[in-house]
Amino acid sequence: MLKVKNYIHELETVSKKSFNNDEKMLLEKAIKMAEYAHEGFYRKSGEPFVNHPLEVSKILASLKLDITTLISGILHDSVEDSDGKVTLQDIEKEFGKNVALIVDGVTKVSKINAPVGNIDQKKKSETIQKMLFAMAEDVRVIFVKLADRLHNMRTIDYVDNKEKKRYKALETLEVYAPIAHKLGIHVIKWELEDLSFKVLYPEEYYKIKELVAQKKKEREERTNEYVNQLKLALKEHNINALIEGRYKHYYSIWKKMKEKNKNFDEIYDLIGIRAIVDDIKTCYTTVGVVHQIWVPLPGRFKDYIAAPKSNGYKSIHTTVITQYGEPLEIQIRDHQMHNEAEYGLIAHWIYKEKTVNLKQKWLLQLLDWRKELLKGSTNLSELKNELQLEEVFVLTPKGEIIHMPRGSTVIDFAYAIHTEIGHHFSGAKVNGKIVPISYKLKNGDVVEILVNKSSKGPSLDWLKYAKSPRTKAKIRRFFREQEKERLIDSGKDVIRKLAKRLNISIENLLENERLKTFMKNHSLSSEELFIRIGEGSITFNDLLSLIEKQEEQKKIKIKQKKNYKNLISIDGISTIDVHIAKCCMPVPGDEIIGISSRRGITIHRVGCKNIKNIEEERKFSANWISENSSGFNAAIEIELDKNERLPEIMNIFVSKKINISSLKVSESESWKTIFAQFTIVVKSLSELNELINDIEKKAGVIRVRRK
Repeated sequence: MLKVKNYIHELETVSKKSFNNDEKMLLEKAIKMAEYAHEGFYRKSGEPFVNHPLEVSKILASLKLDITTLISGILHDSVEDSDGKVTLQDIEKEFGKNVALIVDGVTKVSKINAPVGNIDQKKKSETIQKMLFAMAEDVRVIFVKLADRLHNMRTIDYVDNKEKKRYKALETLEVYAPIAHKLGIHVIKWELEDLSFKVLYPEEYYKIKELVAQKKKEREERTNEYVNQLKLALKEHNINALIEGRYKHYYSIWKKMKEKNKNFDEIYDLIGIRAIVDDIKTCYTTVGVVHQIWVPLPGRFKDYIAAPKSNGYKSIHTTVITQYGEPLEIQIRDHQMHNEAEYGLIAHWIYKEKTVNLKQKWLLQLLDWRKELLKGSTNLSELKNELQLEEVFVLTPKGEIIHMPRGSTVIDFAYAIHTEIGHHFSGAKVNGKIVPISYKLKNGDVVEILVNKSSKGPSLDWLKYAKSPRTKAKIRRFFREQEKERLIDSGKDVIRKLAKRLNISIENLLENERLKTFMKNHSLSSEELFIRIGEGSITFNDLLSLIEKQEEQKKIKIKQKKNYKNLISIDGISTIDVHIAKCCMPVPGDEIIGISSRRGITIHRVGCKNIKNIEEERKFSANWISENSSGFNAAIEIELDKNERLPEIMNIFVSKKINISSLKVSESESWKTIFAQFTIVVKSLSELNELINDIEKKAGVIRVRRK
């Protein structure tokens, strides 16, 4: 049996506080319930299962969390892993509603296997909704879950199943470490990253570990020298400060090497110094002292006290060049800022008078994400991306600081201010100058959004410039709510044209097994399918390639390849194998020429720019003998006055029974026109010219040219 009093003493030691008698009684009762729930169960390591929740509670105690959270940690697996011996009702009866709510939330989150890596995300919306809902009920749910995941990662070497081991590590790296970062709980984030790194990239992990160990003594000596220099200088200015060295953890070293394409020896910020002082005023005085000792690096001063990060992080960062010619980052903050930097939202939870604003902000953000998920406007991969994005801070004309994901544009900023401002966006000024919708925000930009109250709403084109998943979700939601019927009708039109193209009824098309499987895999009803088609996220060509049999497409390709030598004569000989050049895509009727290469003879159009400098001895005269019934690829570019013209152009292809292999749409630099680049299949130059003539007659077409 577990020595309960000894364990409670361990919790007190770790949390650096004493429990009162009532708290000790509750802890004792929780430990006994956990022992009863997990009796007879053992972990892969061979130790009793109850050791896991007790270690989780120790982690929570080290974070100085309240007694309710510690009890929840002790009981977090009791309902799920007790074979019905302990229920939520039992927990609520003995420990109250809050503990039961947290345990229930952790149980729900634990059942979620979040899609990670390249895994098909069939149940992404359903799973992430549960996760967000559980977190939003009580933020302590995620505190317990992070501690649970941390202990599981500490003991992951006992897991034999390699696939399960890698999945858990990847899920930790892609979901839980970013959430810890978003909450500002860096003490957990760093360890989760390193433990995941060790599982996913063991060779790289041990290599970095060895490289760090090789120069450990040298770095420690250098760091101590810098610390003593700063201590002495601050003492001369009568500044009380706790000065400590800090070291980059393994995963962040490897990540920086990979992102910057650098060797280990080229990473100069492996060490840094942190100065913790008494108050904000002293933080700024300390900066002056630091810059008297060492020369500051231009552009490397960041004031997160004046402009805190969105997760509440406050500190001053300055990078200097030391007497050894190496860059050294120094962080300066007061004691409260330091607690918040290490423990994030947990620190705000502990200082209850500071809790409300940040806590509410986080919960509101989670609930907002959940609403968007319920409406099908965003998904797990977008949430993961948002959690992992770096940030920039920009200012409103009134000086309010707005945090945005790095890479955000002015349209993202408009929607971040208010959804209605985003919907009625008509332009933007940055630092007093008009900028395009594609302008990427930079730190310190002052952004003014121009609004047209009489506009009908956003344009689908804005999705191309929106970088934030939440902005995209709001734009999509607008069209779903405001133009649902129009999108459905537009989607049905495409389905109607596809059915006509395939010479089957609409009913038979919707019963197509490939289409039904596609809809099932993407959780689409018929109505949702029509909406997706109407808004353009599923195209005519997507559906065509989905439904047409791959075997038939392969036969066409094989037939084309086999028959080329019977279609083209080279120097009067028609039995030579030839290839059709992809750069200029000649079709029967074009003037052509043969170019010898390692592959054999490649057929180009006479005017192809890629053959201008080819030696004469590699050129052969070539002529068409006959047409190929399967057709040839050709590329055309159409310039239009607006996006809405595209359906009319598509109608021409459908009416002429011309297959579209690919479509790419882009906007001109002035945004006044759009370019649609089609790759199509035609039988001859005359058919291609007839198509181009018909397109040129359409309203809104500025020009058509063959690529």
